[in-house]
Amino acid sequence: VCLTCCSRESMVRINQICHKNGIKFFTGDVFGYHGFTFADLGDHEFVEEKAKVAKGGSGLEDGPEAKRARLEPAETTMVKK
Repeated sequence: VCLTCCSRESMVRINQICHKNGIKFFTGDVFGYHGFTFADLGDHEFVEEKAKVAKGGSGLEDGPEAKRARLEPAETTMVKK
């Protein structure tokens, strides 16, 4: 359900109905240069892309730099949430 140009009370009431019935709900409005959007998607799954963390080196390194995880910008993995 997509809703716009409604009172706050109407938006809350319709969102509660949608939420109880597992229906995705979007609402928004614009006031000159300002606006808002709200989405109630309930329980849903999405995929997020994350950079892979490189493992430490040969183990001979010491100090704070050796303890930090290194990010490999060329390698990414998809994480389902």
